Amino acid sequence: MIVLGLILLVVGWLAGISILTTVGTILLVIGAILAVLGAVGRPIGGRAHYF
Repeated sequence: MIVLGLILLVVGWLAGISILTTVGTILLVIGAILAVLGAVGRPIGGRAHYF
């Protein structure tokens, strides 16, 4: 999710498409939050990892 967010962020920024930049930023933030929660061992939705 983090990689997809980065790709969308860069493509949106280079192409000047603001919706891709917005979606990329949102995915990047959500991916980072899920990665941090998974790293500290907190189960997410009953699973230890979200991937």
